[in-house]
Amino acid sequence: MKTLFLFGCFFLTTLCADDWVLWGGDVSRNMVNQVEKNLPESWDIDTGENIKWVSALGSQSYGNPVISKGKIFVGTNNESHHNPEIKGDKGVMICFNESDGKLLWQAVHDKLSAGRVNDWPYQGVCSSPHVIGKRLYYVNNRCEVVCADVEGFSDGNDGPYKKEKYQSKLDADIIWSFDMIEELGVFPHNLATSSPLVVDGVVFLVTSNGVDEAHLNLPSPRSPSFLALDQKTGELLWMSSAPRDKILHGQWSSPAYGVAKGKPQVIFPGGDGYVYSFEPKTGKLIWKFDCNPKDSFWVLGGHGTRNNIISTPVFYNDTVFIGVGQDPEHGTGIGHFWAIDATGKGDVTKTHALWHFGNKDFGRTMSTVSIQDGLLYICDLEGFLYCLDVKKGSLVWKHDLEAAIWSSTMIADGKVYIGDEDGEVCVLKHGRKKEVLSENYLEGTVYTTPSAANGVLYIAAQTNLYAIEVAKGE
Repeated sequence: MKTLFLFGCFFLTTLCADDWVLWGGDVSRNMVNQVEKNLPESWDIDTGENIKWVSALGSQSYGNPVISKGKIFVGTNNESHHNPEIKGDKGVMICFNESDGKLLWQAVHDKLSAGRVNDWPYQGVCSSPHVIGKRLYYVNNRCEVVCADVEGFSDGNDGPYKKEKYQSKLDADIIWSFDMIEELGVFPHNLATSSPLVVDGVVFLVTSNGVDEAHLNLPSPRSPSFLALDQKTGELLWMSSAPRDKILHGQWSSPAYGVAKGKPQVIFPGGDGYVYSFEPKTGKLIWKFDCNPKDSFWVLGGHGTRNNIISTPVFYNDTVFIGVGQDPEHGTGIGHFWAIDATGKGDVTKTHALWHFGNKDFGRTMSTVSIQDGLLYICDLEGFLYCLDVKKGSLVWKHDLEAAIWSSTMIADGKVYIGDEDGEVCVLKHGRKKEVLSENYLEGTVYTTPSAANGVLYIAAQTNLYAIEVAKGE
């Protein structure tokens, strides 16, 4: 009961706050903001209509904006050279001032020497941090879990970690760092990307352990895929290598957390196409579910019918919602989307599927769902946005965005926001009748999910972070 009470308090805190302290807004990862009102329906970057400010990111940005106590945190690369003395390809976590977009500090991480097999060029930091009080937690491009001070070095060098390479007032103050390669032998395929989840003093994440450059072998099958660390110290609490040698490609997703019939559980997407549920304190397996058909098969290059899980699970009303997909370089193909009863034990593949949406009706997906008022929104890589009935899984309506979608929908203020590869952000009315409110362009592809906090919409395009709000007097 104590754990349940703590979870309830944490959930209510994140739900009712005006900030957006982690990707998804709360630990369930449901992309819904139930607080914000009067968010912009449209904007124009040429005329400046409803544009509050624009701040430069790197040349490629995949991190989702997180907002906490007057600060915004977002991952990118070093191509903007905010510090001209730091040159070359790096991973960067930037902290901006919420009111005007001014750079406050940045965490700069060198690239791994192995190159693209472990640390793909110019991808930067793709992880979105979870901010708890005065600390933020994220995974950098070097496959390290980082706990940093939200103030950077502006208030001195806090904590036991004193090995920061960069220590000016514009640099990050690291509290602790856990190197998953050095400590656990993890072999991140292409990049470590997981967005950590912090619940009841524990940091949960997916390690990104994967195959070698030839995509033929798994260099470190015994290394963990799922990890739990102590929030204050970074000490390893438990780990699981559940997929073991069944990892198909890479593991680039993130965990979710929920309580089903009074039982807390942390949900991890596995590199074998299964989704796993564990006891948060012990790491004991509760249940697992195969998100691919029984007759599915994997073929090198993604030409088979078996898929990875790249999207993040959402925990909602004792149910886990998850879709399957692949590296977008593998192209499009048949996908599957599941609603899984989270109250089972053991392998629940045959017994706990509440409904399934897929086959020829749905493509591979990298997107995470948003659920509100009995409606569920999910996108596939081919560029379609689907509105489903959350109880039945039946199609309510479908919209063609006419561009590939890597990002996820976000519901706020009665609107559904979604960005696409062409740099367009479509705004639709939330409801059972499809109604497109506007189509708005930004400079650069939008691979990230919009965030909203304190009356402002934040969107990270490839090269810029946009703060968008309804102009005064409107």
